Amino acid sequence: MGTARPARNGSPQEAVDANVSKKEDTSSLRRATALLRGTLMIKLHAPSGLKATAIVAAIFAITVTNAPAVEAFGTINGGGQNSEHARITRQALSCDEQSAIGTCFEKNTLDSLAGKKGDFGAVGAPDRGRGMLTSFAHCSGGDYYDVSGYPRSREEAQTTLEECRNYMADNLAHAISDAAKLLNGKGEFRSRQVSMSFGCIYGGSQHGRAKCNILAHFGRILHASQDFYSHSNWVDQPNLNLPVTAKNPPGLGNRGAAPWLDLRVANPAFPAGLISGCFDNVSFLDEERGCLYNEAGDHRVRHANVHKDVGEIGEEIGKGTSQRGAMNENFRHAVEAAIEDSSDKWVTFREALVTEYGAERGEKMICAITHDKPKRDC
Repeated sequence: MGTARPARNGSPQEAVDANVSKKEDTSSLRRATALLRGTLMIKLHAPSGLKATAIVAAIFAITVTNAPAVEAFGTINGGGQNSEHARITRQALSCDEQSAIGTCFEKNTLDSLAGKKGDFGAVGAPDRGRGMLTSFAHCSGGDYYDVSGYPRSREEAQTTLEECRNYMADNLAHAISDAAKLLNGKGEFRSRQVSMSFGCIYGGSQHGRAKCNILAHFGRILHASQDFYSHSNWVDQPNLNLPVTAKNPPGLGNRGAAPWLDLRVANPAFPAGLISGCFDNVSFLDEERGCLYNEAGDHRVRHANVHKDVGEIGEEIGKGTSQRGAMNENFRHAVEAAIEDSSDKWVTFREALVTEYGAERGEKMICAITHDKPKRDC
C-alpha cells in the first residue's frame, strides 16, 4: 500500500478533455429527457393551475432555449457547464508518479466513477432524472434568513442540511457492506464481482456487480459533498458593496473542507449560520418564479443567490460564472474545498474498510476498488 507507481491516467485536465463529449452530452434528446422528467415531477406535486404552465414552460425550454436545468456543480460539458463534478473528482483521485497504491483510481475505474464521453459516471448520476429534484442529494433546500415572516425556521433549514449529511453517511454504510462481496471466504477476489470488463450502469438502487455498487454509493457521496461547497455558504462571502438581504445572503467565509462533513464523526456540531438555497419544483423551470412567499411575493434565499456551480477548472482554477461564484473568488474557494473533501472521503472509506474487515482483507478490497484489473495487479 505504501509503494509509489508511475502515473497511468495523465493529468486531470487531459483526462477530462479526452473523455467528455460536448456534442453527445448536450444533445437535444438528453435535454428533453431531463426536462420532461422534471415536468412529470411537477405535475405530481404542483397545484392544478400550475400543471399546464409547467408543461408549456418545459416545452419552451426544450425547443427554444436548449438550456439544461441542473442544480449542481456541472455534469456535462456545455450549456454553461464545464463538467465540474468530473474535474473535481479527477483532481482529487487521479494517480500521478507519487501516488501510493490504493490512494488513487486507475484509468478505467476513474472513468466509471467520474464520468467520460457519453457517460455521466457514478458522480454525475444524481443529476439525472428524479435525482435533480432531490434536495438531500445536492445539499440544497436549506434556506433561512432572519427576517420577520420568513416561511422556514432556522431549525427546519438545519434539518434539511442534516438530511444531506445523513444521505452521505447512509451511502458510506452501504458501500462498506457491499465490499464484503469482493472477496470469497478465503480472501480471494471474486472474478465477476471485481470485474470492470463490461462497465457499470448507474441507475436505480442496484447496479449489478459489487464493484459497481460500491462506485455508485461512493459517487453519491462525492456528488453531495462537492455540491455542499457550491450550494451552501460555507466558503463564500456576499457582495460586500451591497447590504445583506435574502438576495445577498451572509456567507461564512471558511476555507477548506468542513469538519461538519467528516463522516468519521457521529454527531458533529452544526455550523452556526450555515444555509443553502431554496430550489423548488417551479425553480426547476424558472428560478425567478420559484421560492416565493407572502402576498408581496418576496423571494426566499434561492439557489440562484448562493450557488457557485459553474466556472473554469483545469490545471488552474479559473473564474466562476454564477452571480455568487464570480465575486470574492467564491468559486475557487468552493472548488478547492470540494477537492480536499473528495480526497478525504476516499481516505474515510479506506479507513472504514480496514476497521470493518481487518487490515489484510481491507487492503485487498481497497486494491479491488481502485484497480482496473485487481486479479492481475493486486
